[in-house]
Amino acid sequence: MFTGIVEETGRIIGIVSGSNSGTIHIQADKVLENTKIGDSIAVNGVCLTVTKLSNNSFNADVMPETLRRSNLGLLKNGDAVNLERAMAADGRFGGHIVSGHIDSTGTVTNIKREENAVWIEISADKTVLALIVEKGSITIDGISLTVAALSDSSFSVSVIPHTAQQTTLLSKNVGSKVNLENDIIGKYVQRLLNINQPQKQESRIDEEFLAKHGFI
Repeated sequence: MFTGIVEETGRIIGIVSGSNSGTIHIQADKVLENTKIGDSIAVNGVCLTVTKLSNNSFNADVMPETLRRSNLGLLKNGDAVNLERAMAADGRFGGHIVSGHIDSTGTVTNIKREENAVWIEISADKTVLALIVEKGSITIDGISLTVAALSDSSFSVSVIPHTAQQTTLLSKNVGSKVNLENDIIGKYVQRLLNINQPQKQESRIDEEFLAKHGFI
C-alpha cells in the first residue's frame, strides 16, 4: 500500500523489452534506503517488485498486464519517473490510500498557469470518470492529488509549486499519457452497489403467450 506522496524522482537507465513484457533498470537514491529484494516500489504509480539492487539503482520486471494498463511501455532511457516505497506501518498518511494498481491511462488535454499554481486537465475513460468526485482524491503517475474540476469527459487538478518541484507532472505536455488510479473506497462502493442491486427480471409475456391464453 502507498499514499501517493512521491519520495523522489528516479531515472530510467536501462530497459529490456520483450514482445509483451520487460525489465526496467532505475537509478534512485532515497527509495533504496532499507530496501530489500522482493520489496515494493511504486514507479509512476505502478506497484513493482524489486528484483535486483545496487548502491544507486534497482531492477523490476514488468508483465504484460502492467504494460496494457499503464504508460510504462512508453518509457525510454533517460526518462524521469516518480518513486515511492510501500508505506511503513508507522508511517504518516500524507495523501490517501493508493494500491499501486492502475485503472487506466488518461491524456493531458490542457495545461494552464494561474498565479503560483498550474492547472492540468486530463481526459479519461467514462469508467474512470464515474468514480471521480470533485474535491475527492485521484492518483496521477503515483501522485496523490485533489480533483479541482470535473466534466463529462475530463477532470482537472491544480498543482502547487512543491508538487511541481518534487514530481514529474509538469514535465508532461498536451497529449502525454499518465497513469490513473481511482480512490479504492469508491471502487469498493461501486462493486457493492452492483452486487446488491436486484437483477431485472425478463418478462415472459409476449405475443405468443397472449395468443396461447386467448387474449388475442
